[in-house]
Amino acid sequence: MAKKEKYTFETKIRGRRADARMTQQELADRVGVSRQTIMQLENNKYNPSLLLAHSIAEVFGVSIYDIFIFSEEYK
Repeated sequence: MAKKEKYTFETKIRGRRADARMTQQELADRVGVSRQTIMQLENNKYNPSLLLAHSIAEVFGVSIYDIFIFSEEYK
């Protein structure tokens, strides 16, 4: 039986945003998405496009890997 891969995804957006004293709306405006998109990202309910992930990382002056954590689980 083949192993199934499951990818997990987490973000550190909320912490970075709090450190920068930035609201969800301010971040959303800077990257060109809705506040609801930022909220869903922070709650790990939405996977961003590579372009959006890059834009968010750029706002905080860090790499994508500092904001987004991807991992694989095998079952």
